[in-house]
Amino acid sequence: MANPYYDAADLRKFGKITEWSEEIGTKFFEYYGKVFEEGALSAREKSLIALAVAHVVKCPYCIDAYTKDGLEKGITKEEMMEAVHAGAAIESGATLVHGVQMMNKYNKLSM
Repeated sequence: MANPYYDAADLRKFGKITEWSEEIGTKFFEYYGKVFEEGALSAREKSLIALAVAHVVKCPYCIDAYTKDGLEKGITKEEMMEAVHAGAAIESGATLVHGVQMMNKYNKLSM
């Protein structure tokens, strides 16, 4: 079987993005770290949100990272799947609501 397009080992290389743009990369990681600190939302809640978003944006690296992070934070497989379904429902709704754009355009053009 051929190598997959996404290599799980690449996730460990994420920090290297600063090598080609040190200032911006460093600022990104500072921001990223700050976002996932405890705040109004717990780190556990943020991990679930990140897992759902990872599925919506279809990032295999993020899915791997936040599945692992969730396990480390005691998130159950049922909670993870429910978060994924919540993300999928929003993504589906966002797609379907754009059907109104099509309906408006159709009605305008067919008058």
